[in-house]
Amino acid sequence: MKYSVSSYRRGELENSSLLRSRRRFVQGLLGSGLAGTGLGSCVTRTLNVEQTGVGSNLRRELAGREFNLVIEEKAVNYTGSPRTATAINGSIPAPTLRWKEGDEVTVNVTNRLSEPTSIHWHGMILPYQMDGVPGISFPGIAPGQTFRYRFKVQQSGTYWYHSHSAFQEMTGMYGAIIIEPADGESIAVDRDHLVMLSEWTDENPKYVFQKLKTMGHLYNFNQSTLPQLMRDIQEYGLQAAINRRDMFNVMRMKPTDLGDLSAATLTYLMNGLTPEDNETRLYEKGQSVRLRFINAAGNTFFDVRIPELPMTVVRVDGLDIEPVTIDEFRVGPGEAFDVIVRPVDDAYTIFAETMERTGYARGTLAVRPGLSAPIPEPRQIQWLSMADMMGNMAAMDGSATGMMHGEGDHGTMQMAGSDPVRARHATTEFGPSTDMRVDYPRTNLDDPGVGLRETSRRVLTLADLRSLDREAEAQAPEREIELHLTGNMERYSWSIDGLEYSKSTPVHFRHGERLRVHLHNDTMMTH
Repeated sequence: MKYSVSSYRRGELENSSLLRSRRRFVQGLLGSGLAGTGLGSCVTRTLNVEQTGVGSNLRRELAGREFNLVIEEKAVNYTGSPRTATAINGSIPAPTLRWKEGDEVTVNVTNRLSEPTSIHWHGMILPYQMDGVPGISFPGIAPGQTFRYRFKVQQSGTYWYHSHSAFQEMTGMYGAIIIEPADGESIAVDRDHLVMLSEWTDENPKYVFQKLKTMGHLYNFNQSTLPQLMRDIQEYGLQAAINRRDMFNVMRMKPTDLGDLSAATLTYLMNGLTPEDNETRLYEKGQSVRLRFINAAGNTFFDVRIPELPMTVVRVDGLDIEPVTIDEFRVGPGEAFDVIVRPVDDAYTIFAETMERTGYARGTLAVRPGLSAPIPEPRQIQWLSMADMMGNMAAMDGSATGMMHGEGDHGTMQMAGSDPVRARHATTEFGPSTDMRVDYPRTNLDDPGVGLRETSRRVLTLADLRSLDREAEAQAPEREIELHLTGNMERYSWSIDGLEYSKSTPVHFRHGERLRVHLHNDTMMTH
């Protein structure tokens, strides 16, 4: 049975007039990789349907040591309404860049926009001047200007690049980087495919952000209903059902607030294509296939599975790990997972469901173009628990000291035979920029996360990730630093140790030291 994205969303958002008026499909992005520029010593590979599948028709891949990238506006149509996107070399996603570890690469970036732009090399080890973050490492690329990035490639694996200016990433400015190891690829496969997940909104992302600053729950259509209350009363009893809601009412929080944005404004893409367009990647029976998953979304966490096809995770964020076979994994914005599959049937659905269960990105792995496999039924959203929200909370808004203290403590920082380790809070956290602090953060790395706990499928957890570099893993850190991710939900402002960037001071690292950084999420938002 085949499900449309419209019917999927309607199951969750049946009361949304926005949904009823919107039919999401692609009318204008085919052939998005056709624009070209002079490429210096770079080799351009125009990959055809037989190599990469159907949907986008042609996909660009650039390989070499010198690259020319041009940033400009591009007309697109993902939903039936024409919009303007930001593209690199006329392509969304941007061309995949193939480098080799040990090479020095040069990337000339020309800005043809009417506003400043930038390119940040996500996860790359390079001189800070080449990092591409305006206001920190360089001033940005002004309209009409060409900036030359030049650095030595010091690593291998799957990475990506994107704008670090305004909201350009959300309007299409992102692409993949695949780096070959200096000694050659250690993971042998028959096919190698990129699966880049992202999102699109027809709204101006700037105004979406302004709306969130005004009303943080604006795009959350997963609300508690009277029928649900009646079911909870029947299952848990009247008082327990009321208490369950009162906890969140005190925090001015909703138990279904798993994400700031949803399908109410977002369309979810796989390699730049909507679910209806069915991005397809090919293989032959008996072949091993590597899928390089990258989450280039600005907001969305995706739960990825390929029904009836186990996945073996071999790399995370470009780093080799001990292979672990699973059925599903959660990928947050900016993360990359390399998995290997060995398909035996004619077609499989690559299914990336959003964590808040309002939509999905979808493609097909098949032996030939034109095939598809069943799309899974939508899963019900799972309510957040108090442990999901804060572990063991110290205070909210300075007025709830001790509230919930000792409750929801599922896996706080605790050594065998010892008391839980209390977090250290900087004095700057006690101010208007911070609406809560966590005394005893959860450290249960074997928790797959909300929405993935009650399943018979094998779900990847952080506890499954073991580095292949045993020597480095065994070395003790010389120093440890504790940082707290903080914020104010009502103001929709975010900070570290209670200080927004404009008020922050540098955290000093010493060159060559082995350092462990503890990041505690003291907010009610998944980071």
